[in-house]
Amino acid sequence: MSVASRYRAAWEGFWSEAPEEPGGVFWDADPRVTAALHLAVFEPRLTDPGLPLVDLGCGNGTQTRYLADRFPHVIGADLAAAALDHARRADPAGQATYRLLDAAEKGAAETLHAELGDANVYMRGVLHQCEPTDRQPLVDGIAALLGERGRAFVVELSEAARPVLGALAQNPAGPPPKLEPILRHGIAPGEVADDAVPEYLRTAGLTVLASGELPLTTTEFTPEGTRIELPSKWLMAARAG
Repeated sequence: MSVASRYRAAWEGFWSEAPEEPGGVFWDADPRVTAALHLAVFEPRLTDPGLPLVDLGCGNGTQTRYLADRFPHVIGADLAAAALDHARRADPAGQATYRLLDAAEKGAAETLHAELGDANVYMRGVLHQCEPTDRQPLVDGIAALLGERGRAFVVELSEAARPVLGALAQNPAGPPPKLEPILRHGIAPGEVADDAVPEYLRTAGLTVLASGELPLTTTEFTPEGTRIELPSKWLMAARAG
């Protein structure tokens, strides 16, 4: 089985077992403490908010549905069909549309761009979960979706998150219940250097327009009852020139 096939199979297995209830997945926090914080940063920086918005790596669509209340055409895209099954069941009114997409696969993003035209992209915590060899192709895919007019808002765990996750995973009592299935399916977050993300964007022909730091809120709590927040960095990017 290839690396890409193992990666896809891991996500299919994870989402096939994932609970339906809101907040049942480690990163599936209420949009009011996730997408809403991001929206306040990226919406004012969009040159054309009327473009389609692609929520790349949408998972079960919690953030997608929130964004669909605020933009005219939102597409939740994920490489796991089981994730999209969750998203569609949670969205019976069809606020958003959902698309099976591996943006790191050559030509896949170009095909979607041919259908949608230029699009804005929202991506939260996807790059660090990719296989290292897929990271640049994924960002190249983002560039293809943007075209000339779109802008991308990318949020990734910072290097400072690694010791936090390591401590949780190695707790003598075992990892938190919502982190355990991630580790068990072999999709534990990888390490992406802070300075690697803007370099991926530049290599894809994109210019970083703005950047900053925000916590990436989870649905899990420490034994003391404190919500676990992971340090993260955000970047806003658009086609160079």
